[in-house]
Amino acid sequence: MTQTRPIPTLTLETLLSQKVGGPVCGVDEAGRGPWAGPVTAAAVILSPDRLPEGINDSKALTAKRRDALESEIKANAIAWGVGFASVEEIDALNVLHATGLAMCRAIEAMTVQPVAALVDGNYRFKLPCEVETVVGGDGLSLSIAAASILAKTARDRLMIEMDAVYPGYGFAGHKGYNAPVHQEALRKLGPCPIHRRSWAPIRALLDQ
Repeated sequence: MTQTRPIPTLTLETLLSQKVGGPVCGVDEAGRGPWAGPVTAAAVILSPDRLPEGINDSKALTAKRRDALESEIKANAIAWGVGFASVEEIDALNVLHATGLAMCRAIEAMTVQPVAALVDGNYRFKLPCEVETVVGGDGLSLSIAAASILAKTARDRLMIEMDAVYPGYGFAGHKGYNAPVHQEALRKLGPCPIHRRSWAPIRALLDQ
């Protein structure tokens, strides 16, 4: 028997907002695993009265649908923000701490500051507001799902731009993740400035 995916709702946001007495945002990241490019985070406070239809975990949506929802979320949310942590910051801090930095930047970029944040996963990042973690949150919380869409679309757009700056690596296609075309380009061209030098496969190439 196949399990149906949960449909994200605003239940967690509503309960937490009542508890803390103020606005609650959802927070998610994109790009913790790639060999190249920044890690990106987004934070979103959704309006219960203006919810775009079809918000879901970004991985469950097509690129075209994500792009459409990105515009709708930005137009209808109470507030949203996107933050990046650079390759240099990832290499200096490690990717987990760099992710927390990107999340802080996303929250600080919001025009309305949340009192609390629902964060996807089980790691309690130190953010400029109260934090509640939600394992599988991008499939349960509409705010986290919205944040996953904004983080993914922002990072994908940046990696497409990087494909023009550093041609030959295929960044527009694989967005910096491990892929046969990426491995082949690294063998031929070596790492470029947006490769994560602390990643074992990149470090191994640099040590040759």
